[in-house]
Amino acid sequence: MPILVKYLIVYALSAVKMIFGPTMGLYYEFSVVETSLLTLSGMMTTVYLFSYFGQEIKGFTDRIFRRKKRKIFTRKNRRFVKVWRKYGVPGIAFFTPILLSPPGGSILANAFGGKRKEIIKWMWIFGAAWSLIITLLVKYARWVLVDLGVI
Repeated sequence: MPILVKYLIVYALSAVKMIFGPTMGLYYEFSVVETSLLTLSGMMTTVYLFSYFGQEIKGFTDRIFRRKKRKIFTRKNRRFVKVWRKYGVPGIAFFTPILLSPPGGSILANAFGGKRKEIIKWMWIFGAAWSLIITLLVKYARWVLVDLGVI
C-alpha cells in the first residue's frame, strides 16, 4: 500500500475517534512524531469543520433523518452541562480526545455557546497533548491499554 494512502487512513480515522489514529499509525510503523501529527491534524480538521459549518451540517442531517423529539433532560446531558458549567470550553476540549470524539466535542462546545476562537485554541492545546500521550501509550505501554480494555 502506498505511504500516502496509509497517511490518509490514519488522518481520516483520527478525525472520527482519536484512539484509532495512533493505533493504525503504529501498526503502519510510523514514527511517534508522524503519528502524533497525523492524529492531531485529523482531529483538528473535524473541529474546524464543525466550528465553521456546524449549523449547516445539523440542518442537513435533520432534513435527511427527520428526527423525532428527543428528551432534553437525560443523565448524559446533565453530565455534559455539569462539565460545561464547571470547566467551560477548556473542560470540553480536555475530554474530547479521550472520552468524546472530535465531532462530539466540537458539536458540544458549539451547542453550549463557546466562542469559536476559544474552542479552536483549547482543542489545539489539548489535542496536541493527548495525541502525543496516546501515541506514546500505544507505542510503549500497550499493556496498560489492554488492561484498561481500550484495545
